[in-house]
Amino acid sequence: KMRVVTEAMGRGHLLMAAHIILMLLMVGPVHTCTTVLATPESTADGSTISSHSNDGDGGVDPRLVRIPAADYKPGSMRDIFFAYELFPRYVGYARNVPEYFPVGNETEFEAIGKIPQVAHTFAYFEETYGVINEKQVAISESTCSGVFGTSPAGQGGKATMSVDTLSQLAMERASTAREAVALMGAMAEKYGFYGAGSFEGSAESLMVSDTTEGWVFHVLPDPSGTSAIWAGQRVPAGHVTVVPNIFIIRDVDLADKANFQGSPNMYTIAKAKGWWTPGTPLDFTAVYSDGEYAHKFYSGRRLWRAFDKLAPSLKLSPDYDNMRTSRPFPFSIKPDKPVTIQDVMAIMGDSLEGTPFDMTKGVAAGAFGSPDRYMPGPGEQAVAGNWERPIALFRTSDSYVIQSRKWLPDEKGGVIWFGPHAAHATVYVPFTIGMLHLPPSYSIGNPWKLSRRSAYWAHRYVQNLANLRWKDMIVDIRATRQELMHRSLALMVELDTSASMPSPEATHKLVANAQSVVARWWLLADELMEKYADGNVDGNAQGYPAWWLKAVGYSSGPPPVPSPTTDWNFFDITIS
Repeated sequence: KMRVVTEAMGRGHLLMAAHIILMLLMVGPVHTCTTVLATPESTADGSTISSHSNDGDGGVDPRLVRIPAADYKPGSMRDIFFAYELFPRYVGYARNVPEYFPVGNETEFEAIGKIPQVAHTFAYFEETYGVINEKQVAISESTCSGVFGTSPAGQGGKATMSVDTLSQLAMERASTAREAVALMGAMAEKYGFYGAGSFEGSAESLMVSDTTEGWVFHVLPDPSGTSAIWAGQRVPAGHVTVVPNIFIIRDVDLADKANFQGSPNMYTIAKAKGWWTPGTPLDFTAVYSDGEYAHKFYSGRRLWRAFDKLAPSLKLSPDYDNMRTSRPFPFSIKPDKPVTIQDVMAIMGDSLEGTPFDMTKGVAAGAFGSPDRYMPGPGEQAVAGNWERPIALFRTSDSYVIQSRKWLPDEKGGVIWFGPHAAHATVYVPFTIGMLHLPPSYSIGNPWKLSRRSAYWAHRYVQNLANLRWKDMIVDIRATRQELMHRSLALMVELDTSASMPSPEATHKLVANAQSVVARWWLLADELMEKYADGNVDGNAQGYPAWWLKAVGYSSGPPPVPSPTTDWNFFDITIS
């Protein structure tokens, strides 16, 4: 992994190093996530909507857990742990979460630092990152490239704040999105920030929202490796924005306190490096991003696709020169029509269908139109090239869509629609922040060991099965998903309109709904196997599409049996 980037390394050297590491090592978790944020003025129901896809490499911890509220005595300290992210993401008792307690021969994680604890911390939901807390403050994460990197404490560096930890602290301590951005920035500056460090970059971006507004937060290490450079920009009312693994904040104006926050060192460091001239606007992305990683269009195509689905009237182009410097897309857009959670779910599950880059078309999609392109191996090392990067990926550990709703009490208003595994074949299930506990099937999930008690494995199983005959199986998957989604929407209407339903009863209903989804998804796996076994559909042979047979040279296969060379007839032969 790329953990340390010296000040002497220029932008080009950093990008080259990242690509070399990608091609030669192919190690470490790959987190290439897409996030969306829609302000309440842009949505159909007035909720703030945000989303996140946790696009790992098959080993990321997929569990959703509830972190309880807690009170602490004066002088207490909070342990800070290295952000491992693979399963198990944390093992120990310090966080008081039963799902993280040691099992078998697991050993407790050791703290890499400590900070003063506050008197009270809020309850919240957590996957790899903090998701939403009891004040309806929500977070969505996307790793980005940055021009500086560093190692964490305990691994040769001094920084103790990862984006995982920053999101946890924001969930524990912040009552508003604005407060969360300021808190995370201050913590990163004070204790030092370190990023993921593998090929996808050493910087991070978070969507941070509450019931009234949303912010984009960017952070990367400073050159010393002991502090951080960060910026936050408020998303304009009525707008939607997207972060696809690249910074999007442009000209920063810290004098405009209503719309910007940030570290003053962004100016001094840029000036010292000769990257910015005082008296001119500081383009945060142009200065501190190292651009797209993996290949050109890796980030920009996703941004274009989401914006084009939300506002086709803008007629944005999917082509551009340089994502970092040419500003091909705006920071945010006003959608053509009010946005719903279903719209955002559709974006998260998008494979560029219906565009010139449709992942379900062409020989690469196979005879049956699979949108998935697997992780590189020896073949990709021998043959230069790249696949398009859609929003939906087969290697996603989980994705979610969050609603923060100001017209409801916090315990009802904060909702996460959680989808295990790949977004294009998942079922999003609602959990309110006021739940007393989560269903066990969503809080277990070892990616190395199949478990029929796990929601993650139910969805992973169906999605992998679907790749045998995607174009047909996905129709069945979507129909079943729609049926389950209708049930969840009806349940949410019931809970939202009930003035006196106690938390235990609401928890029971939400847990039962989620467990029924898991049971139905395992049944769907059996139904798909029965219907499509051995390349048939309901027992009837289907063969392959004609276009694919032509493409793979079917007509150049073995010829027909030769015609007889004699003039006798088999039936003229008598046996004596």
